[in-house]
Amino acid sequence: MRLWHQELIPYLPRQQLLGQHRECCVLRGNGWNKRHIVIDYIFRYTHFHLFQYHKKVMAEMSRRNYKADILWLNPKYRGKKCNPIIELCEYKIDTTIIYKEHNDKYLKECIENLSAKFQKDTNKYNTQELKNFNQFILKL
Repeated sequence: MRLWHQELIPYLPRQQLLGQHRECCVLRGNGWNKRHIVIDYIFRYTHFHLFQYHKKVMAEMSRRNYKADILWLNPKYRGKKCNPIIELCEYKIDTTIIYKEHNDKYLKECIENLSAKFQKDTNKYNTQELKNFNQFILKL
Protein backbone atom coordinates (compact mmCIF):
# COMPACT_ATOMS: atom_id res chain seq x y z
CA MET A 1 0.00 0.00 0.00
CA ARG A 2 1.36 3.39 -0.97
CA LEU A 3 0.19 6.89 -1.78
CA TRP A 4 2.28 7.95 -4.73
CA HIS A 5 3.83 11.39 -4.57
CA GLN A 6 1.08 13.67 -5.81
CA GLU A 7 3.26 15.14 -8.58
CA LEU A 8 3.39 11.66 -10.11
CA ILE A 9 -0.39 11.23 -10.37
CA PRO A 10 -0.68 12.54 -13.96
CA TYR A 11 2.15 10.21 -15.04
CA LEU A 12 1.03 7.01 -13.34
CA PRO A 13 0.31 4.13 -15.69
CA ARG A 14 -3.29 2.96 -15.84
CA GLN A 15 -2.67 0.05 -13.46
CA GLN A 16 -1.11 2.26 -10.77
CA LEU A 17 -3.66 5.07 -11.18
CA LEU A 18 -6.64 2.73 -10.76
CA GLY A 19 -4.85 0.98 -7.91
CA GLN A 20 -4.33 4.34 -6.24
CA HIS A 21 -8.06 5.04 -6.49
CA ARG A 22 -8.84 1.68 -4.84
CA GLU A 23 -6.35 2.35 -2.06
CA CYS A 24 -7.84 5.79 -1.41
CA CYS A 25 -11.31 4.22 -1.24
CA VAL A 26 -10.11 1.63 1.28
CA LEU A 27 -8.33 4.24 3.37
CA ARG A 28 -11.31 6.57 3.38
CA GLY A 29 -13.54 3.67 4.43
CA ASN A 30 -12.77 0.87 6.87
CA GLY A 31 -9.03 1.31 6.39
CA TRP A 32 -9.02 4.66 8.14
CA ASN A 33 -6.60 4.59 11.08
CA LYS A 34 -5.51 1.01 10.35
CA ARG A 35 -1.77 1.21 10.64
CA HIS A 36 0.51 0.41 7.73
CA ILE A 37 4.20 1.21 7.75
CA VAL A 38 4.29 2.89 4.32
CA ILE A 39 1.23 5.15 4.71
CA ASP A 40 1.10 5.60 8.47
CA TYR A 41 1.87 9.31 8.12
CA ILE A 42 -1.56 10.06 6.62
CA PHE A 43 -3.25 9.38 9.94
CA ARG A 44 -1.50 12.42 11.41
CA TYR A 45 -3.68 14.47 9.09
CA THR A 46 -7.43 14.87 8.82
CA HIS A 47 -9.72 12.72 6.73
CA PHE A 48 -10.22 15.84 4.59
CA HIS A 49 -6.56 15.72 3.55
CA LEU A 50 -7.05 12.22 2.18
CA PHE A 51 -10.19 13.41 0.40
CA GLN A 52 -8.18 16.21 -1.28
CA TYR A 53 -5.54 13.72 -2.40
CA HIS A 54 -8.22 11.34 -3.66
CA LYS A 55 -9.82 14.22 -5.61
CA LYS A 56 -6.54 14.63 -7.51
CA VAL A 57 -6.55 10.92 -8.34
CA MET A 58 -10.18 11.05 -9.49
CA ALA A 59 -9.54 14.18 -11.59
CA GLU A 60 -6.76 12.35 -13.42
CA MET A 61 -9.02 9.33 -13.87
CA SER A 62 -11.68 11.58 -15.36
CA ARG A 63 -9.14 13.23 -17.65
CA ARG A 64 -8.31 9.76 -19.00
CA ASN A 65 -12.02 8.85 -19.29
CA TYR A 66 -11.98 6.33 -16.44
CA LYS A 67 -15.12 6.37 -14.32
CA ALA A 68 -15.13 6.59 -10.54
CA ASP A 69 -18.35 6.46 -8.55
CA ILE A 70 -19.42 10.10 -8.08
CA LEU A 71 -20.27 9.34 -4.45
CA TRP A 72 -16.53 9.56 -3.74
CA LEU A 73 -16.65 13.28 -4.62
CA ASN A 74 -18.49 13.86 -1.34
CA PRO A 75 -15.85 14.42 1.36
CA LYS A 76 -18.09 12.75 3.96
CA TYR A 77 -18.59 9.56 1.94
CA ARG A 78 -16.72 6.51 3.25
CA GLY A 79 -18.03 3.74 1.04
CA LYS A 80 -21.06 1.48 1.04
CA LYS A 81 -20.06 -0.37 4.22
CA CYS A 82 -19.25 2.70 6.35
CA ASN A 83 -21.36 5.41 7.82
CA PRO A 84 -20.57 8.85 6.42
CA ILE A 85 -18.58 11.29 8.49
CA ILE A 86 -21.15 13.39 10.31
CA GLU A 87 -18.92 16.30 11.18
CA LEU A 88 -16.09 17.00 8.82
CA CYS A 89 -14.15 20.20 9.03
CA GLU A 90 -13.24 21.33 5.56
CA TYR A 91 -9.89 22.98 5.96
CA LYS A 92 -8.16 25.25 3.54
CA ILE A 93 -5.40 22.97 2.39
CA ASP A 94 -2.47 23.88 0.22
CA THR A 95 -3.22 21.29 -2.45
CA THR A 96 0.15 21.84 -4.10
CA ILE A 97 1.54 19.72 -1.24
CA ILE A 98 -1.21 17.94 0.70
CA TYR A 99 1.18 15.79 2.73
CA LYS A 100 4.47 17.38 3.82
CA GLU A 101 5.99 13.89 3.63
CA HIS A 102 5.59 14.12 -0.15
CA ASN A 103 8.88 15.96 -0.38
CA ASP A 104 11.74 15.66 -2.89
CA LYS A 105 13.18 12.63 -1.12
CA TYR A 106 9.83 10.82 -1.31
CA LEU A 107 9.40 11.83 -4.96
CA LYS A 108 12.77 10.26 -5.74
CA GLU A 109 11.77 7.10 -3.84
CA CYS A 110 8.49 6.88 -5.78
CA ILE A 111 10.27 7.43 -9.11
CA GLU A 112 12.72 4.63 -8.29
CA ASN A 113 9.85 2.35 -7.28
CA LEU A 114 7.88 3.06 -10.44
CA SER A 115 11.00 2.75 -12.63
CA ALA A 116 11.63 -0.69 -11.15
CA LYS A 117 8.06 -1.71 -11.99
CA PHE A 118 8.57 -0.53 -15.59
CA GLN A 119 11.82 -2.46 -15.90
CA LYS A 120 10.44 -5.63 -14.32
CA ASP A 121 7.22 -5.83 -16.35
CA THR A 122 7.87 -3.81 -19.50
CA ASN A 123 5.17 -5.64 -21.45
CA LYS A 124 2.46 -4.56 -18.93
CA TYR A 125 2.82 -0.91 -19.88
CA ASN A 126 2.13 0.76 -23.18
CA THR A 127 4.71 2.87 -24.95
CA GLN A 128 2.87 6.12 -24.22
CA GLU A 129 2.88 5.44 -20.47
CA LEU A 130 6.64 4.89 -20.54
CA LYS A 131 7.15 7.98 -22.68
CA ASN A 132 5.04 10.18 -20.35
CA PHE A 133 6.91 8.95 -17.30
CA ASN A 134 10.31 9.54 -18.91
CA GLN A 135 9.27 13.06 -19.94
CA PHE A 136 8.30 13.78 -16.34
CA ILE A 137 11.69 12.57 -15.10
CA LEU A 138 13.47 14.75 -17.67
CA LYS A 139 11.57 17.83 -16.43
CA LEU A 140 12.95 17.38 -12.88
